[in-house]
Amino acid sequence: MAISDIFKRKGRLGPRQEGETTVIVTEDHVEVPVPVIDKLDGTTVDEEKIKVLDETAAIEHESHENPEIAALPLQVRQLINLTDDPTLPTITFRYFVLSALFVIPGAFLSQMSYFRTTKAPYSVFFVQIACHYAGHFLARTLPTWTVRVPGTNWGFSLNPGAWSIKEHVLVTVTAASGATYNLGYAPIVLAELWYGYRIPPTVAIFFMLAIVWIGYAFAALARNILLPDPEYIWPQALMQTTLFETFRKTDNSSRLAKRQMKVFFFALLGMTLWQFLPEYVFPFTSSLAFLCWVAPRNPVANFIGSGLGGMGFLNLSLDWSNINWNGSSIMLTPWWTQVILFLAFAFNCWVLIPAAKWGNLGSFKHGIMTNTLMLGNGTTYPTTKVLTPDFHLNQTAYEQYGPMYMGMQNVWATFFDYAKLPAAITWIATFGFSQISANLRKVWETRKATKAAQAAGTSTADQGQGRGIHYAYHDRLNVIQRQYKEIPQWWYLALFLAGFLTLIVSIACGYLFIPIWTLFVALASAAVFIIPFAWLYAISNYQLATGSFNELMYGYMVHTKAGSTHQHPCGPSVYGAIAGDAWYRAQYMLQDQKIGHYMHIPPREIFFSQIFGTCMGVPINYAVIRWIMDTKGDFITGKKADPLNQWTGQSLRNSNTMGIQYAILGPKRLFAEAEMAPLPWSFLVGAVIPPILYVLHRCFPRLRIDLWNVSIFFGGLAVFYGNVSTGYTSALIGGYIVMYWAYRKHFEVWKRYNYLVAAAFDAGFNLNMLLIFFFFGAGKQVSMPAWWGNNGDSVERCFALKKW
Repeated sequence: MAISDIFKRKGRLGPRQEGETTVIVTEDHVEVPVPVIDKLDGTTVDEEKIKVLDETAAIEHESHENPEIAALPLQVRQLINLTDDPTLPTITFRYFVLSALFVIPGAFLSQMSYFRTTKAPYSVFFVQIACHYAGHFLARTLPTWTVRVPGTNWGFSLNPGAWSIKEHVLVTVTAASGATYNLGYAPIVLAELWYGYRIPPTVAIFFMLAIVWIGYAFAALARNILLPDPEYIWPQALMQTTLFETFRKTDNSSRLAKRQMKVFFFALLGMTLWQFLPEYVFPFTSSLAFLCWVAPRNPVANFIGSGLGGMGFLNLSLDWSNINWNGSSIMLTPWWTQVILFLAFAFNCWVLIPAAKWGNLGSFKHGIMTNTLMLGNGTTYPTTKVLTPDFHLNQTAYEQYGPMYMGMQNVWATFFDYAKLPAAITWIATFGFSQISANLRKVWETRKATKAAQAAGTSTADQGQGRGIHYAYHDRLNVIQRQYKEIPQWWYLALFLAGFLTLIVSIACGYLFIPIWTLFVALASAAVFIIPFAWLYAISNYQLATGSFNELMYGYMVHTKAGSTHQHPCGPSVYGAIAGDAWYRAQYMLQDQKIGHYMHIPPREIFFSQIFGTCMGVPINYAVIRWIMDTKGDFITGKKADPLNQWTGQSLRNSNTMGIQYAILGPKRLFAEAEMAPLPWSFLVGAVIPPILYVLHRCFPRLRIDLWNVSIFFGGLAVFYGNVSTGYTSALIGGYIVMYWAYRKHFEVWKRYNYLVAAAFDAGFNLNMLLIFFFFGAGKQVSMPAWWGNNGDSVERCFALKKW
């Protein structure tokens, strides 16, 4: 029975009938009522709501009747449009105009932010929102002329008709690829500002392009395994798709969609205004340290309770940047993942830190919560004074100053940073093996069927045109995508070869500081991580960063060869950019291609939009680098004092420190100290724990040990919390409300508004940071006057902390 069937004609609800509430049992055995309607007797109901409830019930009814829909996860079939119009325009003149409009300033702002103390992030949600209105504006104003290319029969229309949701998606994907910073900027800037060597502009630009192209090419290693399988929902992609779907419904004059957009814009405005409090006007709200209020003059209580320099125990935060540690994560990340990450934080800050400060965990007691290198007396290590003119270790100076020490929190963060990588591999080899192997079998069987069909000349031979992978899955989304040509594998191969040959030539000519053979190691090691890391991200929304592992590997390699001439401090950052971007860019490409899968975009056009975005964005990135080095270089290196204290290049300083640690000093000397001697054992720890847990899971399946993902736990322990340990308790509370209670008890409300509000909060936060940057920091720095909520000594009013 349809929901509207129980209503009377005048919009009044009739009495509730037995059995009229539908209950869905999700994949994780959670009962979700669809729909949930209280007070049916005598309650006036919005007709649009009745219509939506009808549609919801119809979808669930059809899912029982139609295996194509039933194969989709609950939230996907409830949120995604399961019909397609293949005639909608995609790559148009309007697409190119808007791509340039959003990519060029985005690439500029994103790259510039990495030189500054305070960053003004360029949000993809801003592009997603603004593009909707800009696209409709162009559709109304552009002339409908057809432009012919001279000397050819080819032409295009300036305005092919109504603004298309597919154009909207492609512009956003282009901006996500191009309107960002480039990881290759670090060695380019370090070489010129710190070591007096300028990489030629052409080499620098093609180096930055090459690492992106290789990362995109590496996406092919995991694409057929993780992209078409409906069980891998890619939460970030689902959130963006929900916003696209709301825009699409708004264009179709849906009253519910218009109501959703009102909620979206109110949430965006509310977050934009709210963030002025913790970020500028009322910083006290960023860290509510209750123990400091109870015992304001007790140094121990201050250290335990402070979230800005202490352990953060019983500490709450009202700052979205502190609560939302990974971009809408509390509204995207599954509840079980959030629990693991919170427990990692609690063990890190509430167990290990007091053990190091008051117990016997380590003998070096200076700077427990700092990430700088230190002398034995706790002062900053003069790293530049232990270098020779040709950038090798000055052994005499090193013996004079003594060993380089790390703060204890940085030591164990480094330990788990190393351990999480082998843990990710052995976890997927145990817990994820059955699903991954099943997907590989599907891919293999589909290719065999495609070849057989081609050989027989049957009607299924069109699979040979690159559409075969979608025939391995029989859900509605894959059925829709079968009508579009798949991306040929040789496209990825060509992209890889373009990047690979560019790097080979640049390295062989001596421009990039590393030996050629290390390039092969970098690419091989990155290829090993693609599937496990992407698999983890696809199911949990947790991005496992490679951290300093790549720089460590480079340090070991160049120090195993006696008399190596490749111990330049920029070498580790070059190697890290190549190996790191191979993973990061692969993930971004897969995530955006999943958006295209949800929105029924031809895969080849998604691929084009991603490559086009990077080709447009990277030259802008380099132009920013050139401008910064020419005008702000002395501020970044510290030769001149920056009156605004903004152009500090903190991430560059960190890269320089790692270069000295791993390339100049070398891992052997670094790990010779007692506190750092356990670090090499981390790889063994990470490798053996998942198999042990897998055996326990097989013996005791009811304990659900499979939810205790060690690589995520180690990733949480690898976070260097440093002086910011606030927000994690608030995140756990918020995550429980959104991803546990609301999802299970109020699914109808959750599915309509959760992802929309998450996108609005992220966009509002980024807009706020942009406004603060322009109004209070871009020109003359304007500081907030000191008052009770903005105390100059301690914004959280932990006045005894600094005396501890």
